Amino acid sequence: MSPKPKKKVAEKEECLKRVAELESELRVEKEKAETYLNQLKYARADLENLRKQTQRQIEEALDRRSRYLLMSLLPIVEELDLAIEAARGNPNTGILEGVEMVKRKMEKILESEGMTPIEAAGKAFDPHLHEAVLEVETKDHPDGTVIEELRKGYTYKNRVLRASMVKVARNPSSKNGEEEVEDE
Repeated sequence: MSPKPKKKVAEKEECLKRVAELESELRVEKEKAETYLNQLKYARADLENLRKQTQRQIEEALDRRSRYLLMSLLPIVEELDLAIEAARGNPNTGILEGVEMVKRKMEKILESEGMTPIEAAGKAFDPHLHEAVLEVETKDHPDGTVIEELRKGYTYKNRVLRASMVKVARNPSSKNGEEEVEDE
């Protein structure tokens, strides 16, 4: 009977060794799997970031192209304004109505693309929206008020596409009041 128990003990030890080896291999494989999973997560995050960056670059390129197109169309709008003013001198022709109709259609297209005119006349001068080309002394308007718009300005998606060229009021009485305060 003694050979059988030794054999069983040897088999048991052999099984325990094999189990230990398998557990060790399983741990190694689990570590590899975890490493691969982490690499996959990083690759997936990189891919998502690349997708977002590419989408942003596409949108920026489209936006630049739209701004370029709108800037190209502005001289046409201005020439239509000039044609309307010239036609007003001769009201008997139907040219005025036709040009005004074309101008309204053009303005609708520009507006649908996100371009809006900057309101300047009668507003306070804002260097972000207006480009002052003349300063006019007057007592009729408060100091720093836009009294005339020489060239219309526009915004595109709430960003200045082209600033308005304006004449700005300078009230001599307000300047004198400031100088008196400074002298005291």
